[in-house]
Amino acid sequence: MKGYKLTMKNKLSIIACTVACFTFLSADEFFEAGTTIGGYGELHWNQAEDESGEKSNKLDFHRFIIYYGHNWTEKWSFKSEVELEHNFLPGGELELEQAYVNYHTDKWGFQGGVILPTAGLINEYHEPPLFLSVERPTYSKYIMPTTWFGNGFSFYGKFNNINWRIALLEDLEGEGIIFNDDGIFEKGNIRGGRGKGYKTTAYDWTKNFSVSYTGINGFRAGGSFTMNNAPINDDPVEEGTLGITMFETHAKYDANNVHAVFEYGQNSFDVSNIKDVPYTEDWTSSGYYLDLGYNIGDLVNCGKLIPWFRTSSVSTDTESDAKEITRFGLTWWPINNVAFKADYGTVKKGTSQDKEINIGIGYNF
Repeated sequence: MKGYKLTMKNKLSIIACTVACFTFLSADEFFEAGTTIGGYGELHWNQAEDESGEKSNKLDFHRFIIYYGHNWTEKWSFKSEVELEHNFLPGGELELEQAYVNYHTDKWGFQGGVILPTAGLINEYHEPPLFLSVERPTYSKYIMPTTWFGNGFSFYGKFNNINWRIALLEDLEGEGIIFNDDGIFEKGNIRGGRGKGYKTTAYDWTKNFSVSYTGINGFRAGGSFTMNNAPINDDPVEEGTLGITMFETHAKYDANNVHAVFEYGQNSFDVSNIKDVPYTEDWTSSGYYLDLGYNIGDLVNCGKLIPWFRTSSVSTDTESDAKEITRFGLTWWPINNVAFKADYGTVKKGTSQDKEINIGIGYNF
């Protein structure tokens, strides 16, 4: 049998095939499992004055959050977030806002556990250095109920510059929306429907769909739609359900020293399937906010410094309930992860008008 002489071309081919096979079969061999810790927090000083001149004054470490995550492989990981509000218990809140197993590839991913639905710009990404004002926008409290989290699953992915996500979560709490603290029927807002993962149900599942476009540097535009037949007192058969639909659309541009944000949302509530409800009229809540700011940090050589203006409107039932909010502020980032904030605003409701002064510091790491 004659010997076979390897040419340089054959040698290179063998080396290339070996490297390719080794990479394909052992992609995770060079990956080192690791654990990460992070967090965020914010201190607020708030002073409010109503039209009679009566003032309130509060100094509060509003939130202290610790992130904990672990990567088993390049594709499989665990992520969590524990939050303490208002310094201590009782009086504050201790919440598990996120705790989920995550699987992802270059094109799609999966989450299962305690997750955040995609509902507006701030619900998923709510660290203090990411928004301008000391307090989150009023819109992000009563129209998009930030921070909203619950037990569930989600699938997400990206196609070209289009991001999509589908989430299935626990039912909303219908009684939290239509009952007041005294147990009396009262038209409420979506914030009262958050179950926060505590002994929740999944009779109907809350369906959350979202899409966004990020193909331009610094620009994001998108929206989300959410629906659920929320059981009353966890008993949809005997007590019925509150039909809920939520819709929002948003756009954000943060580049070339310009900071602009717009978001509009509307929620609809259907009482037709509630047993023994004392009123029969459905209702809606809606609102928006617009932020405009410009970074003058380069002019004064002090990091990132944005004077800004916000106009906002929130209505949780009728026109008489509407709040018109105007706010001016100044936010300074000496580094990207630390923000010092100050703002002054007026909140007009009907013929009354309150004044607010807020100063704060927020961080994340």
